[in-house]
Amino acid sequence: MNHVLSGKCIVYPTTTQPALGCILQSDALDILYELKKREYHLPLSIGVSDIEQAKEIVEVPDDVIEILKDFPKGSLTIILKSKNKLDERLGGNSVAVRVMSHEYAQILLKKTGPLTATSANISGVKPILNCKKAAEKLSTEKNKVIGHNSECLQETPSTLISWWTVCESLKSPSIEVLREGIVSSEEVQQWWKKWILNNGEMLDT
Repeated sequence: MNHVLSGKCIVYPTTTQPALGCILQSDALDILYELKKREYHLPLSIGVSDIEQAKEIVEVPDDVIEILKDFPKGSLTIILKSKNKLDERLGGNSVAVRVMSHEYAQILLKKTGPLTATSANISGVKPILNCKKAAEKLSTEKNKVIGHNSECLQETPSTLISWWTVCESLKSPSIEVLREGIVSSEEVQQWWKKWILNNGEMLDT
């Protein structure tokens, strides 16, 4: 924990792929992007321990809470409106947040606060499912990455959704699946259509 709080990177387990975590500060993000060889215009997702921690950084409407209840825990990453503008590498005003379900990730994030949750691999390289091995692969002489002693069991990432609250028009709420993961686009859209039919009043917001 002290390693990541000092501004360094760690690899921690999730219910999908290992996550590369750092605190949400500019210097730490510089290190992460350098290690991952990620282009700076591509923002990172943020991992949180629970909804209450998510509410510290983003606006969480009731429909988000409901969709998280209806799909496997940790399977969705949702882009929401940030309460205060963050670093553009975290999305600025539109931030991708994932409520973690892995027990260790929850314990870690409760102690550290929100951390980045991007996949623990060099951009374009297939992720390694063992957290320690993934950390070793990312480490350099200048910046050591520490990995938790655990194995992730799912190569497929979480499903990334852009929520209606970050869309240009709020008169006709809609959501968009930006990356299909362990939950299919069809499942997400079916859920959304059902929600709209059962909660038509939200169309007037």
